[in-house]
Amino acid sequence: MTIRRSMAAALAAVFGFALLLVPPSGAVSPAHAAPGGDKEVVVHLFQWRWESVAAECESTLGPNGFGAVQVSPPQEHVVLQGEGYPWWQDYQPVSYSLDDTRRGTRADFVDMVDRCEDAGVRIYVDAVLNHMTGSGSVDSGPGSAGSDYTKYDYPGIYQSRDFHDCRRDISDWNDKWEVQNCELVGLSDLDTSSEYVRDRLAGYLNELIGIGVAGFRYDAAKHVPLADVQAINSRLDDVDAAWGGGRPYVFQEVIGDQTIAPGEYVPAGDVTEFQYHRDISNAFKNGDIAHLTGLGGNLVDGEQAVVFVANHDTQRSHPTLTHTDGDRYDLAQAFMLAHPYGTPKIMSSYAWSGSNDTGPPMGSDGETRATDCADARWVCEHREVAGMVGFRNAVDGTSIGDVATGSSGQLAFARGDRGHAAFNATGGAWSRTFDTDLPDGTYCDVANGTFVDGECDGPSYTVSGGSFSAQVPADGAVALHVAAQGEGTGPGGPGDPDEPGGTAAVGFHANVTTWYGQNVLVVGDLPQLGSWNPDDAVAMSSADYPIWKTTVDLPLDQRFEYKFIKRNPDGTVEWESGGNRSYTPSGPVTLNDDWR
Repeated sequence: MTIRRSMAAALAAVFGFALLLVPPSGAVSPAHAAPGGDKEVVVHLFQWRWESVAAECESTLGPNGFGAVQVSPPQEHVVLQGEGYPWWQDYQPVSYSLDDTRRGTRADFVDMVDRCEDAGVRIYVDAVLNHMTGSGSVDSGPGSAGSDYTKYDYPGIYQSRDFHDCRRDISDWNDKWEVQNCELVGLSDLDTSSEYVRDRLAGYLNELIGIGVAGFRYDAAKHVPLADVQAINSRLDDVDAAWGGGRPYVFQEVIGDQTIAPGEYVPAGDVTEFQYHRDISNAFKNGDIAHLTGLGGNLVDGEQAVVFVANHDTQRSHPTLTHTDGDRYDLAQAFMLAHPYGTPKIMSSYAWSGSNDTGPPMGSDGETRATDCADARWVCEHREVAGMVGFRNAVDGTSIGDVATGSSGQLAFARGDRGHAAFNATGGAWSRTFDTDLPDGTYCDVANGTFVDGECDGPSYTVSGGSFSAQVPADGAVALHVAAQGEGTGPGGPGDPDEPGGTAAVGFHANVTTWYGQNVLVVGDLPQLGSWNPDDAVAMSSADYPIWKTTVDLPLDQRFEYKFIKRNPDGTVEWESGGNRSYTPSGPVTLNDDWR
């Protein structure tokens, strides 16, 4: 959705925070994805010029295993010199001509698609179907390719009859009819029930498919009735044989609320899962991540969810966690790539100060400059997590296995016998020995480097006898996978969990029968176990149900007491009966218990 000053306030009303624990999701693949094997990671190169996208496909995206790039709308748009060429002018179409946008020409666009295809990277276009220009662009013509227009008249394309009759802003967001027939912040609302309008929109998308585009993000999809989206989809051609033919991949921007839920649009394609964004962004910002092996809160099925930590709208309208948060933001994006839920979309941004309307780095004529990641204005945060894309690809088809936690800001988990990742959202290093199913060998740490053509440019760790020792940096991660075995630039920091006064990995395995929605946690008298506070108890994984598991670093040679609890979906807690359990660890150990 195109967010501007008036829209930000409307969105603020629907942004909240909710997180429930459910059994960990299995590995998933997007249900409507264009063929791409195990390469599903999307990066949004927001406002990049076409030639810059092509160069990035060749230098970074292809070699590191990215599956697709979401590019900004390529159609002719308004030119708002008087407003300083804001970023959102690109989301106000004047025509469907590809001849000239602030990011380049049609020839540049075709060259980008071809070069990215050669690099093994698909192009997904950000497509604006709901509207044309808005009230603020009246008398601001011509468009970027020279076309004249007025708000309800686009010569040779649309006339007044092609727009909905409700020619006022949406005033009641609880009224579905208004949301889908009135105007989104003054934007002329296309009558997508019209066969003529459907044909014109599909014709534009099919031109892009003919060039080699493999999929689309439908902007502001919830403002277009589902039946209209499906009718447009039914008119689309199959994608290029380079991507295996078949239907183009479609994912839709649907910001769920009490009026329209994201799941309503699943029949037309995947949907952007804003609840995931809110939950994960808040959890990492607050350093409260130990419970994130499972996700809940009414999320759509992972096979049909596109997930993200931030996108170009939330950076501005609700900046919970963005590139301005540095390492903690990169850590959250790395976690998203390691966790099996959804199709991950990485944000890559530019920096701005002052007005949230500020456009990308540009010349005096509003033309976007070529991207230079050494320039502070271009943030290029996707490069910070490029190594984790290979992790995502390597562990495809596996679910979350053994889980280990330290404090509430520390979480590690296995992805079967193909990968292992640890995340530390605290201000201090986390040293411990992790049990793992990875085969013995030396592994590149792809959370702190990349592994391309057999070369590791980060640290490496040795797995031996089903474990490895690591020191996970503050606000950092360690990630190993079977497709990145080899020596890096230096050894990883192992720490020494068995040194005097150190800690030992204590595994808690509990045989507990639950009903769907219940979760099991361990709580005890140490801070690492929540100090008997159920709100700070350590969540356990149900991957081996009915055996619930977790691992916690606890002080050596110090007796502790503990019990297991069940947490219901409504937040109420059930304690197991009997007296407190206790143990004094002298080294790594697994405690096997039954609920009583």
